[in-house]
Amino acid sequence: MMFKVGKKAVYPAHGVVQVMAIESKEICGSRKDFYILQVIDSDVTVMVPTDNAETVGLRQVISKTQITRIYKILKNKSKDSEHQNGHQSWNKRYREYSDKLKSGDIFEVANVLKDINLLQNDKDLSFGEKRIMDSALSLLVKEISIAKNSKEEQITKEIDKILTTTD
Repeated sequence: MMFKVGKKAVYPAHGVVQVMAIESKEICGSRKDFYILQVIDSDVTVMVPTDNAETVGLRQVISKTQITRIYKILKNKSKDSEHQNGHQSWNKRYREYSDKLKSGDIFEVANVLKDINLLQNDKDLSFGEKRIMDSALSLLVKEISIAKNSKEEQITKEIDKILTTTD
């Protein structure tokens, strides 16, 4: 999959990026092409070998139809994960949630946000849990706002409404 200069994409754990350039660099005597990616709303620049982009999880921004699936995940209030009933230590939960955020899978990110949101109904969240929740929300809001061509504030309101609505 090729990404064009000026287009937006998603890089795992960093979220939405803009392809700033495609540059050739010589490394250890061989030439390689790299995507130069600028993380949106940040000073972070990432270089990814073009032939390795798929392996590291660089992907297109989700489509509008995929947003419906994300909202469906967030609306599901069932406490079906083992995280909900306290059988798992916070350390293990934290590692699992972090791995899901780093995976770049937007549906996993939505599940993390849903799980922690349900968890906060049962207990006060730790600092780490709040950080994971904020990261998951931020990743979702940025990508959905770009997919829908909407303001981030609007998407935040939509997600908050879904998370606070009880069926």
